[in-house]
Amino acid sequence: MMEDTRELNELIQELKSERNALICAHNYQRREVQEIADYVGDFIDLAREAMKVSAEVLVLCGNRFMAQMAKVLSPQKLVLVTRRESGCPMADTVTVEDVARLRAGYPRATFVCDVNIDASVKAGCDVCCTAANAVEVVNRLDGEEIVIIPDRNLASWVSRYTTKKIIPGSGFCFVHERIDPQSIRRVRELHPDASIIVHPGCRPEVVDLADEVMSTSEMVKFCRVSDAQTIVVGSEEGLIHRLHRENPGKTFYTAGTARMCKNMKLTTLEDIYIALKEKRHQIELEEETRMRVRTTLERMFTLCGEAI
Repeated sequence: MMEDTRELNELIQELKSERNALICAHNYQRREVQEIADYVGDFIDLAREAMKVSAEVLVLCGNRFMAQMAKVLSPQKLVLVTRRESGCPMADTVTVEDVARLRAGYPRATFVCDVNIDASVKAGCDVCCTAANAVEVVNRLDGEEIVIIPDRNLASWVSRYTTKKIIPGSGFCFVHERIDPQSIRRVRELHPDASIIVHPGCRPEVVDLADEVMSTSEMVKFCRVSDAQTIVVGSEEGLIHRLHRENPGKTFYTAGTARMCKNMKLTTLEDIYIALKEKRHQIELEEETRMRVRTTLERMFTLCGEAI
């Protein structure tokens, strides 16, 4: 086990140069992982950024679904995930078999899935969405009956802004679910001048108490342009490190006790070093699955008027 962080950082940089590699880290990663990454962002931002660069190797510091997304969009590149066991409890609440059962029960419905689920499940859906574009995606679809999986809270949020019938999944983000109304009320008492922003994956009663509801990528933009000098962030605590770094003149607080995703905190600097040195753990997808997932992503971008 290497204990000299500076030495480990130097070794990673050397290997990154030798491998022509790019290191991407999710917003919820540890501070030291974010700091060594070339790009920090959410799932779809990182996958799209990785597609643009000439790097031959992509090192994904997040969960395996995020790495799958990079492989879907950059099949010619060697994609490595730093911790193979890093998953997502919310994503694990929906399987291929669940989608098949739901399709049998709702044969006329259009199936919309969060990008943060396994590629095999995405391949069985019609279109992907993110927390940032879910409302837009749903409202631009032709169908009037929409299944949104797996996040029931995101589905609830979308239902506020559409006349379509929304059939929610039963999953939820364990981090956002744990942010409670009492914490929001308490933090407003402590910081009455603060802007309170929360993720749409939070419970409806928490959403009702917030000043703004937005995805993590939208939070990053909001904090950059907002006149508010104090901002309470209702999301995973790792995002606050990025917000501090990019907005040094502003003050950020968590919405109550800091909430952490244990899966997103698994990756260490040593994991990045080993991934680069041993080309561990490689992401592989069957071509049929990859193309079906790419179709769901392309449809999402088309609905939102974006190029993939």
